[in-house]
Amino acid sequence: MNLKKRPLACFPGAELLVDTKTDTKTSFRAATESSCAPGQEIAHDVRFRLYVDESGDHTYKDLDNERRRYLGLTGIAVECDYYRQEFQPELEALKQQHFPHSTDDPVILHREDIYNRRHAFGVLEDPAKNAAWEDDVVDFTQNARILLFTVVLDKKRHVEKYGTRARHPYHYSLTLLLERYKGYLLRYGAAGDVLAEARGKAEDRELSKAYREIWTNGTYYEHAAGFQRALSSRELKLKRKEQNVAGLQLADLIAHPSKFDVLYGCGRMTGPRSLFSERMADAFGRKYDLYGRKVFP
Repeated sequence: MNLKKRPLACFPGAELLVDTKTDTKTSFRAATESSCAPGQEIAHDVRFRLYVDESGDHTYKDLDNERRRYLGLTGIAVECDYYRQEFQPELEALKQQHFPHSTDDPVILHREDIYNRRHAFGVLEDPAKNAAWEDDVVDFTQNARILLFTVVLDKKRHVEKYGTRARHPYHYSLTLLLERYKGYLLRYGAAGDVLAEARGKAEDRELSKAYREIWTNGTYYEHAAGFQRALSSRELKLKRKEQNVAGLQLADLIAHPSKFDVLYGCGRMTGPRSLFSERMADAFGRKYDLYGRKVFP
């Protein structure tokens, strides 16, 4: 196969691999960073799980505030055998190295707690320890075999465009996310399920209903049959943060910098970012699926 790189518009550094003989396109990021190499299909019995977390809130309040205007929903897709054998043990070892703790009382990685140096993360007040932690978590993210999807909803534009017909921000973002995850699974003949962070009984009930509606009836653009082939369960899985789910913890660390990476990449935001956010964006920047970034509207 004769391959050459072709840039993608809007996102600097995003590229396709193009077979110059057939003009067949494949995701350069997926080919290099997922478990599927160029020209190699994933076996039908391979299973993935998409771990989902958000950055921002799901209300239509204070939309002139740029920090509340955008809701980002990030999913990291991980092959299940790799997750069990390598991803989860390595993340646990990383936490134990920097935040020693009893396995009966695990440390849970949560961006807000880390940023505010709460609980076990108070040790990061020491600049040397913080630098070592940031180096190692960036390395872990860069080396992890994950595929990244991030959709960002501009809530202000959405409500201005649709008025009272504007959909629930989180549920609509989930629709966009699942369309992209489903597309990836079908391209490679794989299947997978979805696990999101539990947020409360009422919210979880409504989110599960929204997921089930997509699985059962499809979306405006996508037929139900595709979701039913790709998604191995008609039910959304939900876990609380304190249940120590490794995939949710990395999704929590990636969701915020990924949201801003998408917004900066399309020119919706300008100005400086924190050095750590830039380092994380560099670490996961080649892990987006071909259709893994979306700003709407």
